[in-house]
Amino acid sequence: MMSVVGEFICKHQLQTDIKTRYVDLASEIGELGKEILKSTEYGKKDFSTNPQVIDEVGDCLFSLFVLCHELGIDAHDVLSGALKKYEKRFANLGDIGSGR
Repeated sequence: MMSVVGEFICKHQLQTDIKTRYVDLASEIGELGKEILKSTEYGKKDFSTNPQVIDEVGDCLFSLFVLCHELGIDAHDVLSGALKKYEKRFANLGDIGSGR
């Protein structure tokens, strides 16, 4: 996945600094939150996935993968590590939270 993202940002000359990448990711997460709120009419009805939410999830993933690329982090490797960490927590604690 990372080579595809790296090729895309190079092809379109989208390289930038890490701080800008982080702010972009935070902004995309905010946009996802806004679409979720809108889809529930600000908590008045149950959530239902819609094309806008799906689009914003895609934007969040893209921003996260680009941030990983800029940081020199392999997203697949760190996701695998996180899943192993959560499996261990679940086995030891009965849930994946770290707040105990």
